Amino acid sequence: LKQTWTCLVFEIFGQLSSCAFSCSRMACRPASDELIFFVNGRKIIERCADPEELLLNYLRKRLRLTGTKYGCGIGGCGACTVMVSTYNPDSKKIRHFPANSCLLPLCSLYGAAVTTVEGVGNTKTKLHPIQKRLAKCHGSQCGFCTPGMVMSMYSLLRNYPEPTMEQISAALDGNLCRCTGYRPIIDSFSAFSPERCPLAGSGKCCLDQEGEKGKEREEDLAPEPKRGDGMCSGLCQPEDFQPRDPTQDYIFPPELMRIAEETKQRTLVFNGERTTWISPVALQELLGLKAKYPKAPLVVGNTSIGLDVKKLDVCYPIILYPPRVPDLHIVYRVQNGIVIGAATNLAQLRDILLNIVPELPVEKTKIYHTLLKQLRTLAGEQIRNLASLGGHIVSRGSPWHLNPVLAAGKAVLNLASTDGTRQIPLNGEFLERLPEADLSPKEVIVSVFIPFSKKDEFVSAFRQAERRKNALSVINSAMQVRFQPGTDVIEDLTILYGGIGCTTVSAPATSQKLRGRKWNEQMLDEACRLILEEIQLSPSAVGGKVEYRRTLLVSFFFRFYLEVLQALKCMYPSKDLDLPKKNLSALGEFHDSPPRGVQEYQEVDPQQPPQDPVGRPVMHESGIKHATGEAVYSDDIGPIDGQLYMAVVTSTQAHAKILSIDTSEALEAPGVVAVVTAADIPGKNGDENEKVFAEDEVIYIGHIICGVVAETYELAKEATQKVKIKYEDLERILTIQDAIQHNSYFEEERKVEKGNVEKAFHTVDRIIEGETRVGGQNHFYMETNRSVVVPRKEDNEIDIYVSTQDASNVQELVATTLDIQANRIRCHTTRVGGAFGGKSVKTTFLAAAAAVAAHKTGCPVRFILERDKDMFICGGRHPFWGKYKVGFMNDGKIEAVDLEYYINGGCTKDDSVWVLEWVVLRSFNAYDIPNFRCRGHACKTNLPSNTAFRGFGFPQTALSAEMWVSAVADTLGLPHEKVREMNMLKTVTVTPFKQEVDGRYMVVCWKECLERSDYYNQRKAVEEFNQQNYWKKKGIAIVPMMFAVGCNQTYCHQAAALVNIYIDGSVLVHCGGCELGQGLYTKMLQVASHELKIPSSYIHIFERSTVPIPNAVLTGGYVSSEVNGKAVQNACQTLRKRLEPVIKENPEGKWEDWIQKAFKESISLSATGYFKGYPSNMDWKTGEGHAFPYFGFGVGCSKVEIDCLTGDHKNLQTDIVMDACYSINPGIDIGQIEGGFMQGLGLFTQEEIKFSPEGEQYTRGPDTYKIPGVCDVPELFRIYLLPNTRNPIAIYSSKSMGDAGVFLASSVFFAIKDAVAAARKQRGLNGVFTLDSPLNVARIRMACADHFTEMIPKDEPGTFKPWAIDIN
Repeated sequence: LKQTWTCLVFEIFGQLSSCAFSCSRMACRPASDELIFFVNGRKIIERCADPEELLLNYLRKRLRLTGTKYGCGIGGCGACTVMVSTYNPDSKKIRHFPANSCLLPLCSLYGAAVTTVEGVGNTKTKLHPIQKRLAKCHGSQCGFCTPGMVMSMYSLLRNYPEPTMEQISAALDGNLCRCTGYRPIIDSFSAFSPERCPLAGSGKCCLDQEGEKGKEREEDLAPEPKRGDGMCSGLCQPEDFQPRDPTQDYIFPPELMRIAEETKQRTLVFNGERTTWISPVALQELLGLKAKYPKAPLVVGNTSIGLDVKKLDVCYPIILYPPRVPDLHIVYRVQNGIVIGAATNLAQLRDILLNIVPELPVEKTKIYHTLLKQLRTLAGEQIRNLASLGGHIVSRGSPWHLNPVLAAGKAVLNLASTDGTRQIPLNGEFLERLPEADLSPKEVIVSVFIPFSKKDEFVSAFRQAERRKNALSVINSAMQVRFQPGTDVIEDLTILYGGIGCTTVSAPATSQKLRGRKWNEQMLDEACRLILEEIQLSPSAVGGKVEYRRTLLVSFFFRFYLEVLQALKCMYPSKDLDLPKKNLSALGEFHDSPPRGVQEYQEVDPQQPPQDPVGRPVMHESGIKHATGEAVYSDDIGPIDGQLYMAVVTSTQAHAKILSIDTSEALEAPGVVAVVTAADIPGKNGDENEKVFAEDEVIYIGHIICGVVAETYELAKEATQKVKIKYEDLERILTIQDAIQHNSYFEEERKVEKGNVEKAFHTVDRIIEGETRVGGQNHFYMETNRSVVVPRKEDNEIDIYVSTQDASNVQELVATTLDIQANRIRCHTTRVGGAFGGKSVKTTFLAAAAAVAAHKTGCPVRFILERDKDMFICGGRHPFWGKYKVGFMNDGKIEAVDLEYYINGGCTKDDSVWVLEWVVLRSFNAYDIPNFRCRGHACKTNLPSNTAFRGFGFPQTALSAEMWVSAVADTLGLPHEKVREMNMLKTVTVTPFKQEVDGRYMVVCWKECLERSDYYNQRKAVEEFNQQNYWKKKGIAIVPMMFAVGCNQTYCHQAAALVNIYIDGSVLVHCGGCELGQGLYTKMLQVASHELKIPSSYIHIFERSTVPIPNAVLTGGYVSSEVNGKAVQNACQTLRKRLEPVIKENPEGKWEDWIQKAFKESISLSATGYFKGYPSNMDWKTGEGHAFPYFGFGVGCSKVEIDCLTGDHKNLQTDIVMDACYSINPGIDIGQIEGGFMQGLGLFTQEEIKFSPEGEQYTRGPDTYKIPGVCDVPELFRIYLLPNTRNPIAIYSSKSMGDAGVFLASSVFFAIKDAVAAARKQRGLNGVFTLDSPLNVARIRMACADHFTEMIPKDEPGTFKPWAIDIN
């Protein structure tokens, strides 16, 4: 009743509000139908629906439902996920499915009910168990991806109230997270599955009881602060959660059922300014429209056409929307196969096949099994529910991996037009778009016939991508063979490959030549040779990885050969079919298992008051708001009167003089208010290092030249194409080698040295030299850069709402840019949707550009970077190249190291010199080398300016250290762990820059990790596995880490706070740190609660603002939580001291009584807090100093399995032991370790930034740049925080954990290298070898050298123009 009444109320309100929407827009175009749909139980009537408008834009800008986020705009990240519910009037069934609202045309929603995260649950009514569990189990950090996670899981539960763990993992295939590392998300959702123990993750499950309780240590140095003697396991208490309440869900509106029945015979037409949307209801009507408008696309899910519109700025005057045509949804079985309607979406196709397969004999279902296998990894669940079978077929994208399967299975397309019907085979010619095998412009695909397999027929499919799921294939393939009955003689053979060119290609000549051959090794050798002759791949092929892709051509055929041979042996056991035992391991591919985690940390003192939150895994203070969509980010601020939007024009040249900028045509474009350039800046154009707008020259492709300001973002973006710029090219420098050749550096080299390196080289037994390379990395924060600048009407005051790590720097730069005092500028940052260093410098210049636009127009300006522009304009982690020379003894003891390192800084100084200093200062990682020298150079190139990134150069330099240590072990034939332990820090010693360091806890962490990972037994098991498996190998590695915390200048650690107590007893805390997802605000609440001795519920923390806290330093450098905590502590202690007399007078009184008494006694209830900073310094002239406040220690051990045929790998297990001392919040700190680890996993194993030889970045979104997903989390992921350690200089003896986990992902890198080494050894390759980072599928496969890698054609460097260059 409540839900029905809500629908009726919202129907009335919706009619009124939609009138307001219509009136606020320009006059309607030619008569349109009313668009009727529901959102969160509210009826929406849109009388002027625009076919070009997408649901995401409508939700956020029209309905102000900002919980649904813009993350990428192309359906690749899941931040925009909503649930769509539809009613089928023929079947009388309601269907619920997740969808990417960034791709969903508004007009496609006629008769649908949309549920957003706000409709699932909220803090004002009732939380849904999904939201509550996700928040309380630490499943959100920055929170920007969280609404999408909630909606994916909610959609699953609406269809499957008790899902399997496999279904839960699959539901999240299309969701990306850059913060959490996914493990806590899976843990929180696993409580809904009957497969998981209800106590899993709480420490009470038997599987969590893996730690030793109350383990004491001789090394315990710190009785203070007091801690308990035992260890806790698990971070949430699932038994406290309420079960799901189905009555909380919105019912499907009965009115929509009535509308569906009434309109199923009525054509719908929606007219926009440029596009008309027509939704026919009968096949003949659709065919008539297609004959009338032959160039009009048919749109079902908009997953292909939508990308054309988004990326290529294509506009279609007519769009035909056919899902309401019943003939396109038919599903029926015929004598020799099944017929499936072309509008069937891929999720429905999966369900259809899953239902049909059990009903048929196994021999008839081979193609269906193959399709199901490919569907499991195709895109995410959101795309699978939108993309149609017919659309997938007709779009014929080369990476699409269903089409080759359908072609191999001899599928037939049933076509129709006004001229009649016909059938064409879905074969190689069709996929290659040969005119004689294609559709005519008037034809549509009505259905697809997929035949049953035959007894002597076999169909297989293969694919390899940079990420196992939700990633386009590097190469995909489908193969079919049919034998003469009862024999192994080939009667028919089909071979198809995708990812080779712009279309799927086949090998008909190879197939023809092999017909009549027996299925044996002679045929295999001949087939590989013929395939490589027939399928040509240019050395300049788009996508690169040419030799790897050539290798996969024959590797896939080899796997197909073995699969068929094995099947033949099963069918005909009496036949003499030779399947060598060593090849058995080539069969089968990796299947994902849901990850399981264990987290252990020291419990608090039992005597600690329950209300004191310090040391407890308190939930993130915004966790609930993240999960309900109520957390407000910069672009979630409501419309501001008179606001304008800005889009920017960027350089198309890497280095050139600007000859002219012609903005005249842009200024005449509809809705354009102004074009802003450097000439419009009233003050300084940037600073000495970087400009806000380019003036005389551009220095990289993506350099901002001007901004177009218009009434809407769409108009501004369109007008940018009308700005004409003329250039004169200048010489460009792109790579580190280019920079070395041209002596192009930022500042002079940095150097540290210890002992006498040259002398030591004369005393050692052996010397090796080598090189190391580590690629760059994009921050890929889920929330792109965004600023909202609001000029006030008096005194030149400006409010800036900005997603930044450094509000004070934004204030300062905007002040100098506009030539006004900083005290007129107020910067506000409530929270940031991920940053990782990427919003420290560049954001400042982007905000300044928006401020110039606001200053020129006098209006508020909203400047939001789309994902592709954000990745195009902003740099990332520094690519790294290094040379090493290492001298060592025959027992493995390293005596001398000489290093020379280079980083690619890009076009401006940014933070490159600082990053270089960290690279040099941390270059020895955890090793005590008596004679050590490191020199570093920051290269200046014409690429986007690289900047701070989580770890700040440490992951690159420490990986390099581990490379030269492992090279020593390989040279001597010694176990890597032995050489690492031998050279590890063990006692109090000094670093190469003469700072004292106590290495005793390094040893403790090392031994603990060896024990907890069961390293030696695991190593033995790995070796046994490798002896028995030729084509799959396992590897294991354990890696130490000494992580230097903080900066080498004291002022960088300063922090300030303001704490106000109000008369009602409530407390407001301001601090100078920004909440980036790292839990800074949560820890500040814990500190304030502890110091004031009041419950956290009394305390509220305010947004980061430059008004109460001036001159705060950048939030970053790993120590922001602890230094801001010191400032908050200082302020709270001041207040508590003032209150002491009042408390002594009435010790049994309440907090509120004390506050009111203090007020009446004129005691100030406001106090500032300040922390000067940790003493630190570094003198680069002498190469000495106390560079870091303190050091942290950790060890990571990982085990992997690799597929030597494809280069794929699977992360089986990771154990991390971390010296966290006394964690203020174990939940947050463990989350930071896990999230950092997964980010490091991307850096070291899969993320690649690609540039053209001209300097243009190719990787601009989740389609081309792959961060880790749920499928990459180790199956067993255990974190152990070492107990009974101390850090006397930090608040409460804590240690920073923000960036520490990143480098420990190198344990996966070296585990893969260990597996590759096992493969090479078995193939007779015993020499020392080097692998570069990222150690992706291509590098793994090509390092596992075999006769397939030897048979492919090789291209001589310099004889062709590569698609991409190696910038490091």
